[in-house]
Amino acid sequence: MSERLKITRGSGNVFRDIGFAPEKAESLKLRADLMMRIEDYYKKSGSTQATTATTLGLTTPRFNALLKGKINLFSLDALVNIAVRAGLRIELRVKRAV
Repeated sequence: MSERLKITRGSGNVFRDIGFAPEKAESLKLRADLMMRIEDYYKKSGSTQATTATTLGLTTPRFNALLKGKINLFSLDALVNIAVRAGLRIELRVKRAV
C-alpha cells in the first residue's frame, strides 16, 4: 500500500463537517442529541412504543418517526418538551466558539 491516506480532523459536529451553516449545524446537533436521549429512555423503559408514545404525549406514528431519526420533523422546542415528559433534565451550556 503505497498511497497515503489523508485524515481530516472533525470539528466535533458532524453536521458542520458535512457542510451545514454553523447555526443550522448547532441546532441539528442539539436535536440529534435529544432524540438519542429520548430513544435511550424508551429502550430502558421496557415499554411498548404505543405506551411510551402516550406517556410522552405523542401519537405512535410520531414517536416512531422520532425513533427512526426523522430529525426534520422535530423542532428543538418540541424535543425539549418530550424529554421533560420523559423525566429528563435539560441543561444548556454556552461557550465561546473557537
